Amino acid sequence: MSGGFVPVENFEVGVIGAGYVGLATGACLAHLGYQVTCLDNDEERVTSLGEGKIPFYEPDLDELVSRTVSAGRLSFAGTDGLAGVVRGADVVFIAVGTPQGEDGAADLSNVASAARQIGRSLAGSPPRERPLVVANKSTVPAGSGDYVSMLIGEGAGNEDVADFLVVSNPEFLREGSAVYDTLFPDRIVVGADAREPLETMRVLYEPIIGQTFPTQLDPRPKTAVPFVSTDLASAEMIKYASNAFLATKISFINEIAGVCELTGADVGRVVNGIGLDGRIGMRFLNPGIGWGGSCFPKDVAALRAAAREYEHETPLLDATVAVNERQRRRVIQKLQGELHTLKGKRVALLGLAFKPNTDDLRGAPSLEIAAALGAMGARTIGYDPVAGKAAAKAMPDLKVAFEPYGALDGAHAAVVVTEWEEIRHLDLSRAASLMREPRLLVDGRNALDPGAVRKAGLRYAGFGRG
Repeated sequence: MSGGFVPVENFEVGVIGAGYVGLATGACLAHLGYQVTCLDNDEERVTSLGEGKIPFYEPDLDELVSRTVSAGRLSFAGTDGLAGVVRGADVVFIAVGTPQGEDGAADLSNVASAARQIGRSLAGSPPRERPLVVANKSTVPAGSGDYVSMLIGEGAGNEDVADFLVVSNPEFLREGSAVYDTLFPDRIVVGADAREPLETMRVLYEPIIGQTFPTQLDPRPKTAVPFVSTDLASAEMIKYASNAFLATKISFINEIAGVCELTGADVGRVVNGIGLDGRIGMRFLNPGIGWGGSCFPKDVAALRAAAREYEHETPLLDATVAVNERQRRRVIQKLQGELHTLKGKRVALLGLAFKPNTDDLRGAPSLEIAAALGAMGARTIGYDPVAGKAAAKAMPDLKVAFEPYGALDGAHAAVVVTEWEEIRHLDLSRAASLMREPRLLVDGRNALDPGAVRKAGLRYAGFGRG
């Protein structure tokens, strides 16, 4: 991690919400040299964070929090301390959850509560030299910036109060690399309907903008981080459109993988061929079980719901979701193809978190597959290097092993659900010696070498691999 960032102005920053986004944002801004207070309504979480205990698994974040707390640049408080933070802050971020409602639309109740609290804090604060910038990092539908402005005004008791300006500053963090993505982003997007808050945010991010640095994924040096300034609604739509496009890209390659299986083509070679086209690229062309997590399902659903409000159909997004749901069923079909009946069969799920380098089970394919197998009479045992205990709590009927070979012992079949490095590098001969016939390995992420799997004495079933 680079230590060469220099803040151009020592802003004071408040962050409402100490989840993945809020904590990564707060810790990274403190790392840049700013004075940051993260606020959360969960007092137990606030206490734990003050003791340096991170409530979830995220590489590098615990070290960053510990270092910036020790340096006196990062502190934590309950939301009852918001008024004091607002009085001294230049920028306050709203980074609270916007969970999916029953109709698929984003639930903005947490955002509304934060906005009203900011308004009440402004009502009791002395006159400011410059307006407070309220930066919405929560993922919200287009038009929410005006809604937040209205609620802050209502909370202040004066809808025309002029001591604040709202901007949209969507996050593009990947769980498992949140610290890196905050400090070395592909772009910074800020939307506002006035010039002053845009300039404030540009100054805040100046330590990141224009830096030259190598990335983990691309050895070529990057020479600038684009600062995309736009209007409020467009910035909000950029976040939804980005996630919807990436989800569509994954579903597209899963459609191609299905055709590859029927025709004998190899989807890996197809990906190599089309990914070299600069208009397409290699990333997110990974066939298999499909996407999960909290962002893609929620954001695609919210975008579809927003379109329905205007009686606008979204057949492409509808198909994106349908293909993704089908991929889970294809795992079951591949198991049935070799095991025939699943009753009484033992199936190992290798990887339970929705992706590597996180313990997050929200939208995890493993839970959906485990539930389907259980309903069909299979005995399922799972393994994950960090999410095992959480999975056992989420699904009491799911047995959990705490090393991969314990899960494989006596299994008729195994499914690679999450491509953790230790699963990519399984001792396949040992796995074969522990499993029972037919010793089927369903590679739900196309993470293993089919030839090596077969050479070890296992049957291999991937997705679209000819």
